[in-house]
Amino acid sequence: MANQANRTDQVDGERARAREAVVEAALGKLDLDTKARLLAGQDMWSLPEIPEIGLASLVMSDGPIGVRGVRWTADDPSIALPSPTALAATWDPELARRAGELLAQEARRKGVHVLLAPTVNLHRSPLGGRHFEAYSEDPYLTGAIGTGYVRGVQSGGVGTTVKHFVANDAETDRFTVNNLLSERVLRELYLAPFEAIVANAHPWGIMTAYNTVNGTTMTEHRYLVNEVLRGEWGFDGFNVSDWMAARSTTGDLKGGLDVAMPGPQTVYGPALAAAVRAGEAEESEVDDAVRNVLRLAARVGILDGAEPVVTEVPAEIDGEALAREIARRAFVLVRNSGVLPLRSDTRIALIGAAARDARVLGGGSATVFPSRIVSPLDGLSAAATSLTYAVGADPSDELGPADKGFELRAVCRDADGTVIGEGSLPSGQLQWMGDDLPDGVTHEALHSIEITGTFTPRESGDHAFGTRGLGAFTLTVDGTVLYDGVQPMGDESDPFEAFFGAPLERGKVALTEGVPVEVSLLHPLDKSLAMPLPAVMFTFTHLGPRRDEDALIAEAVEAARDAEVAVVVVATTERVESEGFDRTDLRLPGRQDDVVRAVAAANPNTVVVVNSGSPVELPWRDDVAAVLLSWFPGQEGGDALADVLFGAEEPGGRLPTTWGSLTDAPVTQVTPTDGELAYTEGVFIGYRAWDKAGATPAYPFGHGLGYTDWTYESIEVTGTTATIRVRNTGERPGREVVQLYLSPTEPDAARPERWLAGFAGVGAAPGESVEAVVELPRRAFEIWDEHTRSWSHQAGSYELSAGRSLTDHRVSTTLTV
Repeated sequence: MANQANRTDQVDGERARAREAVVEAALGKLDLDTKARLLAGQDMWSLPEIPEIGLASLVMSDGPIGVRGVRWTADDPSIALPSPTALAATWDPELARRAGELLAQEARRKGVHVLLAPTVNLHRSPLGGRHFEAYSEDPYLTGAIGTGYVRGVQSGGVGTTVKHFVANDAETDRFTVNNLLSERVLRELYLAPFEAIVANAHPWGIMTAYNTVNGTTMTEHRYLVNEVLRGEWGFDGFNVSDWMAARSTTGDLKGGLDVAMPGPQTVYGPALAAAVRAGEAEESEVDDAVRNVLRLAARVGILDGAEPVVTEVPAEIDGEALAREIARRAFVLVRNSGVLPLRSDTRIALIGAAARDARVLGGGSATVFPSRIVSPLDGLSAAATSLTYAVGADPSDELGPADKGFELRAVCRDADGTVIGEGSLPSGQLQWMGDDLPDGVTHEALHSIEITGTFTPRESGDHAFGTRGLGAFTLTVDGTVLYDGVQPMGDESDPFEAFFGAPLERGKVALTEGVPVEVSLLHPLDKSLAMPLPAVMFTFTHLGPRRDEDALIAEAVEAARDAEVAVVVVATTERVESEGFDRTDLRLPGRQDDVVRAVAAANPNTVVVVNSGSPVELPWRDDVAAVLLSWFPGQEGGDALADVLFGAEEPGGRLPTTWGSLTDAPVTQVTPTDGELAYTEGVFIGYRAWDKAGATPAYPFGHGLGYTDWTYESIEVTGTTATIRVRNTGERPGREVVQLYLSPTEPDAARPERWLAGFAGVGAAPGESVEAVVELPRRAFEIWDEHTRSWSHQAGSYELSAGRSLTDHRVSTTLTV
């Protein structure tokens, strides 16, 4: 095996050298202007082709749970996998690799060469609005899942951009915030996942963040990019800015930024060529950036003469099946009095608006449009023999994008009123950025857009309609003009805030269930609105009839009384978890807590399914029979839920982050003061901070119950290898995540009380004994010494504990290192 590995490394090395020779030859043929143009991008998602060197246009696309492609449209649907928090909850790097392989398959289908993912920022605070898009509060777990994901994507010949480098851990003032943190904190926490992925997966790209770190914007951070990322770690991929993050031509170039996106109007291009000619930058620095881009192009197979890294892609994957598998493997059963799993003939009352209209993914750049969504109501209806449904309470009383019951299209007209193009819309939310326009439409010719189509109500009553965005709108429903006016700029600092902000109700119309009506929202464009890039963004919004909430809760209670088991689905909304803003609390929106309490009082066999991408407070958790966290479960979530509730599959997840109340959470500051956000907690975030504070969360890091029981029989350590023997002592087959934690036997206030040192998943049949083998990384015994600016091995005595969570240790041993 060793000889085979050596031969493989030798062949790979020869191919890499051959690619480098092609890259150098191509670079030598380019003039300064062409090189500068290549680094600027040609539009929203791609770099320009350069036929004279055989370079095709390199296409990038957002992820991380799907591949949207270059058009924000449902015309070309995408597989929607569960949220990154869900993937991390599987504690399975191999499953993450398979997810990556599927996304590479999707990327190839859509002509995408580079996926703008994964996000490996940490869950510093539970208030982080983009929490759902990152993996974990723990850098080791984050690095392990991210490594699997990157390996999977790149095994399919598609590049990744690990993001957002670095300390982009909240959304408030993310463009301008100056995050202040010591080098030790950077090294041990926030840089650690990036370092692990660079070392173990060799990503082909990194994306630098909007924020500033210790006074230097990340796109200009020469020390962190050139000296640490490229120098110490040996990263040889390309460095692309987050979209619109690049601010300085010479600063970014000297800071190690290769590509400024989106193009063509960026700080690179003609501005970069001019800077070189003016003596403000060296052409050799431009060459370094171009070389990195050409190397990426060679790796993905779009540079003539260069053999791509992957010449034989993995076998085709069934995307729907894998989405379902990841979802059920990610579900975390945090409480179970024995009510789960259910019999298929159990009389079930399913309750909650989110059971009918599930939220399967988070908002912002992570959004994709799947060809189908299986809701909990869909999944349980197909699997149960007796099921009733009640709304209970809607999590939101705010208008949202026109969705269920709407069939919409966007009609584009020029100044003369002539139709110049049309595009379909998956909902009333229209967001065309850059060249993401219907065929035949340009920003120059586009004068107005009309969202038009039909709406078939699901229930009778007064339906509210409205708008979100800036400028003039004419809103018509069933022949009645509800609004004809102009929405001006308010206190928002830029138009994007108005787009993502609160919608405005413009009027109500009494409609009848099942009777379709014509709808239209006409929006003449205001060219005077200053946008940072060519974009059209506005939303046609809707809210169904509002029934008395006490009456809805009463109906839910009645349904629960008549059932053997009540399943209540609670959820967050797009106004709670999304890119662009942080949360202000951890409460479930609306009166969902009241619904749970009332239902639990009526039926002791109440199961609560929590449909959120990140932690929420569960004040009733001890009053219900079971609590199952489903995260944002992706497009197949409803079927996966049925699999787990009825016991066809085990809920396989473990918590990748601590769940607790905001009152007790140790790290909650995400809002800058005078433009600065100090990470005063140092290395104490997540469970490290809960330990230091002596606080008890609702559910600790690593917690999760399956449908069987496990006995830990022994732990042995030989060198750096720990072997833990566990036995399935339950009555069902199952999978256990064996977690190892290190604790210094001599407490040190400057170090965490304990930390994750490794983990492994093992499966066993009832009565079967298996071994989990875990390699203990050297870094687990090191800290960053700020005096020597190097890693320092901490000799001494440690307790190594193995168990089911941070607080559930089963066997332990003492190590002296």
